Amino acid sequence: MARRDENRTLSFLEVRSSGHRDEAADLVFETSEGENIARHHEAPAGHPAVLWVFGSGGGLGGPAGGLYERLGRRLAPGRAASLQLDYRQPGNMVACVLDVLVGVEYLKSRGHSRVVLVGHSFGGAVVINAALSSDDVIAVASLSPQTHGVGNVAELSPRPIFLAHGEADEILPYSCSASLFVSARKPKELKLYPGCRHGLDACRDQLDADLEEWFNRVL
Repeated sequence: MARRDENRTLSFLEVRSSGHRDEAADLVFETSEGENIARHHEAPAGHPAVLWVFGSGGGLGGPAGGLYERLGRRLAPGRAASLQLDYRQPGNMVACVLDVLVGVEYLKSRGHSRVVLVGHSFGGAVVINAALSSDDVIAVASLSPQTHGVGNVAELSPRPIFLAHGEADEILPYSCSASLFVSARKPKELKLYPGCRHGLDACRDQLDADLEEWFNRVL
């Protein structure tokens, strides 16, 4: 399989297992432009899936002390599969969007044709751009997102978008999410957390509850 974005093509060659832990499979994706790693909580074919990406430094687990891991375990296997995906070239918007699009194709190959994208910080912009390039994405959650490099968020509609931001964000002000919310069309939702910083640690429990409730609606 191959995905194209801005005249660049990324071909997915194979996936191999690098072990199992905590009911998830650790995977290595081999592509035509290098490798990236992933964690996959499985669900039966036909279920939807959630694909998660982190900020400009890449990595797995997510903000708020491992949000992606916590909710991935809660969603699988009964409600949705979960795929945490690292970047091949952290901080490179085009390359990271291609990574996400290949991840969507991988989930489709596993029988998950309805995919929700979740990203934090730089990844919040990545998932918006990836959704604009994929009809298989049914909803987007953008956490503490940047606005730089974001495509026309209004074009996501009628697919839902969930925006969340700490009001004490020391890296990206919460006005970033507020601006995206104004630009987006319905259905859209904005959650602001007083006293919460960029990593969303102080609002961890409320964010978990808000995001899981939103999943229950869009999935």
